[in-house]
Amino acid sequence: MITLAIDTSAGTSVAVLRGDKILAEVNHTEPMKHAEQIGQSIQEALGAAGTAAKDVKLVALGRGPAPFTGLRVGMAAGIMFAEGVGAECYGVVSLDALALQLIQSGVDVSAQRPLLITADARRSEVYWALYSGLNASGAPVSVEGPSVMKPAELDDYLTNKNIHPVRAEASVSAGALGQVLAAQLTAGTATKDLSALYLRAADAV
Repeated sequence: MITLAIDTSAGTSVAVLRGDKILAEVNHTEPMKHAEQIGQSIQEALGAAGTAAKDVKLVALGRGPAPFTGLRVGMAAGIMFAEGVGAECYGVVSLDALALQLIQSGVDVSAQRPLLITADARRSEVYWALYSGLNASGAPVSVEGPSVMKPAELDDYLTNKNIHPVRAEASVSAGALGQVLAAQLTAGTATKDLSALYLRAADAV
């Protein structure tokens, strides 16, 4: 089954997968040009995968957390694409994709020493979540979050709870987002919740 995965929680990332195998991925790191890049990125990813839009049966949308404008561009594009081709649309927490990437790369985590994922939330804050590893289907297991805090507040929070996490960083890959969806579908935990995780009021008033 062909999946189109889209994430605009940071830059613009679009991937095409067959099951959990990534066929093609297009990434743009610029954090302010989602509207200009999303349409062309979808077209490029489909072309590189040798797949027609009508062949897409699933759409995986990165729900964030992320700032308002960039996130809604990717989600709106994915929702309209799914409606246009008759695909099923699922929401995936973007930090889950980061967790999968890092754990697959060999970062050693456990319930006793979870993985701390953080992402720039602007306003001198970070989005964050903790993960204890992967479940039997290969989906990341979230133990806390996502939430948003200032880095010093997050450090104090973890210290007060006696949590000493593994810290690692990565850029969100739409391919990994699609792999999370594939694992969640296998586990029966996939969600069609397409609500964006802004976690705070929009910057624009």
